[in-house]
Formats: sequence, C-alpha cells, structure tokens
Amino acid sequence: MNGSVVRRVAATCAAALVLGACTTTGVDDGATAAGSGDDDAFPVTIEHALGETTLSEAPDRVATVSWVNADVALALGVVPVGMPTDDWGGNENGSTPWKDEALAELGAAIGTDDAPVQYSEADGIAYEEIAELAPDVILAAYSGLTEEEYDRLTDIAPVVAYPEVPFGTPWQESTRLVGQALGLEAEAEELVTDTEQAVADAVAEHPEVPGKTFVYANLDPATPSVVNVFTSRDNRPRFLEQLGMEQSPAVAEAAEGNDSFFVEWSAERADELQSDVLVAWVPSEEAVDQVQADPLLSQIPAVSAGAVAATSDNTETLALSAASPLSLPWALDEVLPDIAEAARAAEAAGP
Repeated sequence: MNGSVVRRVAATCAAALVLGACTTTGVDDGATAAGSGDDDAFPVTIEHALGETTLSEAPDRVATVSWVNADVALALGVVPVGMPTDDWGGNENGSTPWKDEALAELGAAIGTDDAPVQYSEADGIAYEEIAELAPDVILAAYSGLTEEEYDRLTDIAPVVAYPEVPFGTPWQESTRLVGQALGLEAEAEELVTDTEQAVADAVAEHPEVPGKTFVYANLDPATPSVVNVFTSRDNRPRFLEQLGMEQSPAVAEAAEGNDSFFVEWSAERADELQSDVLVAWVPSEEAVDQVQADPLLSQIPAVSAGAVAATSDNTETLALSAASPLSLPWALDEVLPDIAEAARAAEAAGP
C-alpha cells in the first residue's frame, strides 16, 4: 500500500473510530525525556510485521505515532518527547481525559514546560516534527504503517511496528511490545494483569452482562442502506468479549476468512443481525430515535427489544476502539453502565 492508501485506511479507522519506576527529566526543547527501564534488558530485538527492530540500549527519548502507543508509554510511567494530537475524540488539549490525568500525575501536563510535543496526523505522519525531536525509538505497536512509512520513520530512529494486522493489535500485545522496547517487560505484564483484573472487578458488579450476545456497529440514519459491523479483529468487540459477552453468530460467520476489522452488512438483512444487545456509534443523540423509526434499521432484533447502548460521544468510542491500559478503566466508568442497562432491557424483553 502507498501512503495515500494508508491515509484512507487511517481515515476509515477514524471513521471506524467512527466506523523499576521510571523518572522524567526536562530537556532543552521544552519536551519531556523518558527515563527508561532495565539496562540489562538490552540489546533487544523485536520482531513485527514489517521486519525486526534492534535496540542496543534503553531509549531515553520516545516518540509515538497513531493511537494507543502514547497511552501505553504513559501507563508505564514514561513520558514521550512527542506524541500525536487526538484529532478525533479528543478534548481542547488535543488529548483525552485518561491521557491528561496520566500526564498530570507524571508532572508533564499539556501546557506546561515538561509536556510532550504534540503533532497532528490528520494529513499523515508528521515526519519533520518527529525528526526534530531526535527520538531514540518510535513506538507504532498499534498503527497501520506501510513499508514506505516504516522506512521513512526508520531513517529517523528505530521503529517498533505492529505484530500482524494494521490497526489490529490487541491492547495487551501493544502493552507488552512497548514494555519490551522500553526495558519494562515485567512492569508491562503487571499492567496487563492489573487492567484485566479491573475489568473483571467491574463486570462482577454487573452480572447481567456476561453471556449476552452482541453486535457492535456504526448506525447512521443518513446512510441506512449499509451497516458497518465490527468483527473480533477490532478492539471494540474485544472489549465486549472481555466483559464475558459473545459475538453474534451471524457476525462471526460473516467475518470468517475476513482480515478486516469490520464487515458491511446490508440493511435489507437487518433482521438477521440477531443478538441480545446492540452497541453502536451514532452521529447524534437524535439518531437513536431515527434508527428506531427507520423501516430497515428498526428490524435489528436488539433495536426492536430496546436493548441498545448507543453513543454519539466520540471520546467514549475512542476509549474502546483505541483501547489501552489508560482508556479501559475510564471506559468501565463511562461506557459499561450503558451496556449493562441494555443487557437488563434484553432480559426484560425475554426470548
């Protein structure tokens, strides 16, 4: 794929986004350098989909691209010298609530002298801005880098790319890869364990959720002929599965042999999207009523049963689609209650 194709993939993802303790030290460019982990962990060679990357020593200056990677670094106590702005689903800081909280705790809040440099990826990777930061490593464990983009970034610094599928790395694997690159493998494993335990503890408070089948989709009444339904290659269904829910058999069957993170489902077959619960992104609050009134979309069984957890809040969607050890605890507070309410509605509707 060339760069223009990947920008379309990234746009689809954004539409799919619609569709040992570390220390920090200030540096002279106003960014924050990362104190990395165990020097004995290096040199380390990390294999990924675009080759392999060898880091001869613990990196002090960490830059990130795409989503998730900065979250993971921050969760491990490492403040990047540079990271992308959150142009979709972000706040007035070009960031997120969970990232802002981590930065503040690490003494690097946006707007302060020790904050990371932020660069927009709205028009593609910010090569020049990244090069100016002279990073020791570029984290892209969750990304959609092409070989061309990987090669250009490698001219700047060693790059840790995604392990298999573009924009398809599970948050646990992203965390472990970033931990390996930073010499913080043990800390990364502990972070995965603690985050999974936080999810389990939250689910225990909502016993109505486990065992329910689900469909996760984008519903836009303005384009009702096709529904984008997300597969288990995407972090959103993975989150629901981690809650103990099960992918709709109809979606699972449609996704067989498909490497994509979503499938297009004809609205004329909406009644075949059988599940207990429908979780969905919608473009506005009014869209929920419009979906219920639509002659095709209203035939989705969970819509008919009133068992829908729909949101037009892009930050909530970002917390799941770009899932990380920082975003998931936030999502458990902000998103899980709506899913639990839909699960209760499914039970009330009966078989």
